Amino acid sequence: MKRDLIKKIKIAPGVSAQVSGSRVTVKGIKGSLEKEFKIKGVKFEVKEDEVILSAKKATKDEKRNMNTVSAHITNMIRGVDVGFEYELKICASHFPMTVDIKGNKAFVKNFLGEKIPRDVTIPKGAEVSIDKEKIIIKSIDIEVGGQAAANFEKSTQITNRDRRVFQDGIYITKKPGREM
Repeated sequence: MKRDLIKKIKIAPGVSAQVSGSRVTVKGIKGSLEKEFKIKGVKFEVKEDEVILSAKKATKDEKRNMNTVSAHITNMIRGVDVGFEYELKICASHFPMTVDIKGNKAFVKNFLGEKIPRDVTIPKGAEVSIDKEKIIIKSIDIEVGGQAAANFEKSTQITNRDRRVFQDGIYITKKPGREM
């Protein structure tokens, strides 16, 4: 059954939002984020301290898309207000592994005794700091921070050995909103 849908997203104090067509821009204390949502049948508006998504005679697909866009905008608002932080742990049992950062690349040295360092690409917009056995990634964009954390974890993935025995690697221990 088709019906008119309206979804309201609260804007945090100190955060402003602008809409031009299907492009949403959110500015806050930590910075600004801009994202374009190409979704047919959904209109975007900003009134007072709310972003309003509306669709006339919406189908299930449009409802699903509205919920997705709502989650994206909520993450954008939270990111420019508070920011997102990921924690990773460097686990090495026999060979002491070290991680160095140079520009937008990180190098994992001596992983399982390898002579050639593995390189990790750090996406633009992510700040990475290393504290002995911890890697902390901070970002205002949840997608950029998550991709940076995934790049670190993926770089030390073991494929040709038994993972129950060889547990060396870099693992995500804390994501925004939950501990692992």
